[in-house]
Amino acid sequence: MKKALFLALAMAATTSMAAPFVYPAAWTAEQNTANKRGGEYRDYTLSDFKTFNPFTSAEATSIPGRMADTSATLFTQDPRTNEFIPKMADGPAVVSNNNKRFVVKIRPGMKFSDGQPITADDWITTWKIHTDDKVGSNSYDTFFINDKPVTIKKINDMTLQFDFPTQSSTALSIMSFAPWPDHVFGKAYKAGGAEAIKKMWGLGTKPSEIVSAGMWVLDSYKAGERAVLKANKFYGDWNKDSKGNAIPYLNTYSYRIVPDLNAGLAAYLAGQLDNFGASKADDLAQIKKAIDAGNLKAFLKANVSPQATSSWITFNWNKSGDPAKQALFRDVRFRRAMSHIANRDAMIKLALGGLGSEVYFSVYPIFKDQTDAGLKAGAPEYKYDLAQASKLLAQIGYKKKNADGYLVDSKGKVLEFNLSTNAGNTVREQLGQIFRDEAKKVGVKVNFTPIDFNTLVGQLTAKGENRPFDAILLGLSGGTNIWPFGVNVVPCGTNLHSYNNPTDGKCLTSQEQLMTKEYYQGDAELNTAKRLAIGAQLMKNEGELQPVIYLVGTNYHVTYNTRVGGQYPDNLMDAYYGSRDIGLTFIK
Repeated sequence: MKKALFLALAMAATTSMAAPFVYPAAWTAEQNTANKRGGEYRDYTLSDFKTFNPFTSAEATSIPGRMADTSATLFTQDPRTNEFIPKMADGPAVVSNNNKRFVVKIRPGMKFSDGQPITADDWITTWKIHTDDKVGSNSYDTFFINDKPVTIKKINDMTLQFDFPTQSSTALSIMSFAPWPDHVFGKAYKAGGAEAIKKMWGLGTKPSEIVSAGMWVLDSYKAGERAVLKANKFYGDWNKDSKGNAIPYLNTYSYRIVPDLNAGLAAYLAGQLDNFGASKADDLAQIKKAIDAGNLKAFLKANVSPQATSSWITFNWNKSGDPAKQALFRDVRFRRAMSHIANRDAMIKLALGGLGSEVYFSVYPIFKDQTDAGLKAGAPEYKYDLAQASKLLAQIGYKKKNADGYLVDSKGKVLEFNLSTNAGNTVREQLGQIFRDEAKKVGVKVNFTPIDFNTLVGQLTAKGENRPFDAILLGLSGGTNIWPFGVNVVPCGTNLHSYNNPTDGKCLTSQEQLMTKEYYQGDAELNTAKRLAIGAQLMKNEGELQPVIYLVGTNYHVTYNTRVGGQYPDNLMDAYYGSRDIGLTFIK
């Protein structure tokens, strides 16, 4: 976030505006001038949904996320400028107390999908539940800065006051969380606390009982097959296009649940899906071939940008049940050796078809200003080097191999560990196989097994001194282009600080402590150049510690069935903003 934004907000007028939020015409290259309405946007997901509950959902693709998280926020980023503009807020925030207090008026006339008005109470209740550690919300860490809470106060039914413990460059992003209905969750929370919340909106909940502030609400769900969302009939009352027509144009948004990426590609090539997340050259080749042959009417643009995501391997530092493995995983020489074993070039060529980037840090390649600053500051990259890996492992005590070619310690115990990823993600399965094969070359035995995604996430997010895994290969996405470090990833004690997640949340190393300190220093810095410099030092410490072995990032490719219109202009498309705002999407 640019410092100028805070200055502009501080000086902004606070006059209430009853007008709707207007989606700028410049957000689409193909405007719906005929106001075509109705129809279904057909999407897909690899893993079945785990819950409909917005407070316990942890998946990147989720029902509550699609219902409201991108369409019901106080502020939203404009892809043309990266600036935050008011959406559910009735104008800019009034900023005071040295950029630590934000007073926000709520846009009047907004309603939930059940017709109940949206008021300050809904944000207050949502915040209270997210910040109850007994609930286990994936958003919990968002509302704390260096263990100090961001507090929210109700001024009146239509005014909120946010108080931050320190300045935050990501303040407007933090404030832009979806409100969930106080008249549904507030009642349950008051009666039964966290346990009552965790029992709500499971997969067996009737769609008619699901309430949304956003663009969509659940219409139907069939486990393992399909989820269908329908337009919230009240959303269009306060969301309009530039001509005054209600948003969204579509009636429904559906997810087909596919077993793997190959099945998703097949469905897209058959014209049964409206988009596909192509990541490999072979995907692009098949799509282009189908388009050229006239078998698929689709748009295809390759290598639009790097992805705002990366794949990585994390080792579990909390294995009290196996002290030898715990000591191994906590040894920085072992982790640096694992980075040297990772043949990122082969991963890009074989798993991604040559279309991707080598990754060595938690900052995604799309955030080039920050990655360049880190490299300039000397952030180390432990590149593919099997000889160096062998030297590091020898320093730990693994100098000899057994008859099977695996390294053993002085007692003859084989150097081995279990590595899992989510079954059905063919790219990650290939990445794991390549890593396993390279590890074998130096004598490390990797037992690689793809497993159920929800089981994997449960292992990754488990807390305690003896967490139930050795190593996991997964990926993260999202984040912000303002401060591109994860609030629930970098600081100790956060739920995706995946390598070290003990019950007490404490750091184990001085570098962890320093990275946590630098995270909050950078977030509090409103000057962009100074913030980049802090991020560079954070990257340097992260690189030296190697707490997570970052592997590769895919490139972002845009392809969609041309039966749908409303996509962004080419210059606005990238992995951060995507290829379209679904509110402006229509069936031709």
